[in-house]
This record gives sequence, structure tokens and C-alpha cells, in this order.
Amino acid sequence: MPDRCLAEWLALLEARHPSEIDLGLDRVSAVWSELMARRQQQGNPVKLGTVITVAGTNGKGSTIASMQAIMLQQGYRVGATTSPHFIDYNERISVQGQPVADGLIVAAFEEIEVARQTALSAPVSLTYFEFGTLAALLVFASADLDIVLLEVGLGGRLDAINIIDADVSVVTSIALDHQAWLGDTRELIAVEKLGIARPERPLLIGEGDSPLGFEQMIADTGASALRIDVDFSIAIQDDQFTATLLSKDGQPRQFEGLPVSGLLPINKTLAIQALLSAGFDLSAGDVAAAMDGLSLPGRQQQLDFNGIKVIVDVAHNPAAAIALAKSLAPISGRYLAVASVLSDKDWQGIVAPLANIFDHWQVAEISDTERATKGQTLCEVLYNAGLSATFHEAVDGGLKKAFLTALDQATADDTVVVFGSFFTVSAVLMLNEILKQELKQQ
Repeated sequence: MPDRCLAEWLALLEARHPSEIDLGLDRVSAVWSELMARRQQQGNPVKLGTVITVAGTNGKGSTIASMQAIMLQQGYRVGATTSPHFIDYNERISVQGQPVADGLIVAAFEEIEVARQTALSAPVSLTYFEFGTLAALLVFASADLDIVLLEVGLGGRLDAINIIDADVSVVTSIALDHQAWLGDTRELIAVEKLGIARPERPLLIGEGDSPLGFEQMIADTGASALRIDVDFSIAIQDDQFTATLLSKDGQPRQFEGLPVSGLLPINKTLAIQALLSAGFDLSAGDVAAAMDGLSLPGRQQQLDFNGIKVIVDVAHNPAAAIALAKSLAPISGRYLAVASVLSDKDWQGIVAPLANIFDHWQVAEISDTERATKGQTLCEVLYNAGLSATFHEAVDGGLKKAFLTALDQATADDTVVVFGSFFTVSAVLMLNEILKQELKQQ
């Protein structure tokens, strides 16, 4: 097997499997079983510690970030896998809150490559995401961790993450997204997301607006469910909130004076309840300290570009767009949009709650994937809604040009808001990193 660096491995994995998304657990389960058997034979059995899996349309990353911050504050060893990444692939696999080194990922890829050759009667084909999921698990298995936090990539029931039986499962929210794979109703999507639950183990539900038949769906999982506003709750007052929760043995626990700012209170609350349900004894002081100033890249993240305020947010479905709209308070100047989405997103549904907020839209077709929404569709929706917009061709720099144009048109009183896709936000965050490096060199 030729030696490959991480970049070479990633290029190979992107090109190897015929489908970017190929839901199903048979292939990835077979390879994981082979990996575990090989490690067992070597006298190095796979041990992951307590596992918490998080699914949901929105809020997964924020919930995991909150859990990670709390556990680190309390001195535990923590591993977390999230997706996608913004700048470096290593962001997807973190230990102790830091992305792991290239060498660890490459070693895991090499181990997976050997195992997939012998897991079944013929070499097993794995998607880019499946390869990455297995790599994260191998890294965690070698890191002597107390807790592993797993973010579902798509849906839940058939997502590669679901090869692991979680000690606690969390469903943050249920809204329309990825309908081509998960179904075109909230009821169908709920079934997919509840697929991460395990019988007689804790299942946390952060969705307060239940789809039709949700109670029966939860009952069918056989899990021990805790629901927001039923079993645990949030009380917000001004800039603080109180979370009233339950310990693993059912005793009430209350956490007061938690900050409303930063990540959404519901996701912070789910994080605390998940850790309690897993049996961890949490200090109220440690929880408050962990939540203080907690933020996450790409989630209503604020930047400054030469005196122009910029907000980047990965709002890529109607529910997330509504949340973004609520967060944009009136300002003395204008809000200017920079946006683009993938083709499986409800672009019209994303535009609708934001239509009256932005004075002008800069849009471009995403050039990094074949799943991009075509420029004509982006423009038609905006023009049909009577909105002022400018389209930038991908061959002319696309998203980068759209963003720089918005900056040029903005004054110190204006705010540029970048949203619609991880690809969209990533382009701006990468540009921000380049500018910071240039400033360091001056």
C-alpha cells in the first residue's frame, strides 16, 4: 500500500465511491466488525467509554459543543466527531477539544483500508463519510476517553454513526430537510431520526412541536424518553435562563444563571440533560463556567472585515432560516445577504422568512460540489419574490466575489450576513483565515 498524506487520502475517498450519500449500515457495519475483531486478536480491544449520539435537523453541533465544554471543564477526557468541516478535515475528529493530527487520521485510514478488503467476500466500498466515521471511532478507541460524542451526518437510522449503540441518544429537532433521502414529511423524518434510540436507554427529545403520531413513534423505540416541556424545561428571564432537569435516578436538578447569549438555550439544556442521563455528576458551577462565552464556528458567528460587521451562519433549511431571522435585531444601517444552497434544500422556504430583512442579496452557485443549486434557480426565487439580487458566476470566483462585492457596498452601519450552506460559510471563513495570516506577516 503506497504511503499517502491526508490530502491524498481525502482525494482518493472522494473519487472512489460512486455516490456521495449512500445510506445503509450493512457495508460499514461489516468493516467495523472486522476492525474490532482484528484489534481483539491483537490484544487491543475497542473501548469507547460512554457514548452519546446526537441527531436532529438543527442544533446537533451546538449540543455536542456544549457537552464537550462541560466535560472538559470537569476534567474528563472527551472525543467528538462532527461534520462537515469548514477549513480542515481534522475539525471532524477532536480529542480534548482539539482537532487530531493528520498522522492519526492517516493511520486509521490505512487500518480501515486493510479491513475493508476482507470484511466480506469482496472488498467493501465505503463512502467518504463512512470512512471518516470509522476513522473517528478508531482514533477514539486509542485515546483512553471517558466520553465520546457522535453527531449523526444524515437522518439517523441508516447513518454510519448508528453502528454504535449509544448509551444516551438525543434528537434535537425535527424539520423538513434532506427530503430526497429522509422523506417529505416531518413524520417520515422523525422515524429516521428516532432510529438512533436504543431500548431501555435514555432518549432525549428537544422538539416541542410534535409531528403526527410522535408519541407512538417514541414508544416503538422502547427507549426511556425524556421530552422538553414534559420531563425537563427551560425558563428564560432577560439574558439568563434556568434549566430544570432530571438526574439519572430521576431526582430533580436545577441549573440557574446560564447565559442566553451564544448557543441556543435549548441546545445547552439538552447537553446538560444528556450528561445527567448518562450518569455524570455535574457541578452547577462547572456547567455555568463552561457555558460562559461558549460559541461555535458558523453558528451566528460574528467577524470583522476592515470595520464591516459580518455574521456567518449555516442556516440551510427553513427552520434554521426562521431562527436566523429572529436573531437579526434592527440596526441603523442595512442587512446585506451573501447566500447559496445545495440542490436538496428548500431555497424558497429559506428565503421567505428573511425576505423583509435584507436590502440586497449577493448569490452564487457553489462550485465545490455537483449538488449545488443552479444559479438560475437561486435568481428566479429571489426575483419572483421581488427581491433585489446580484448573481455571480462560479467561473468568476463565485461566492468569494459575492462576499467581496457585499463588503464593497457596505458601510460601517451595515451588516453582511453569510448563510445557506456549510460550503458558503466555509468560503468566507477560509478568506478570513487568509487575511489573518497576511496581517501576521505584515
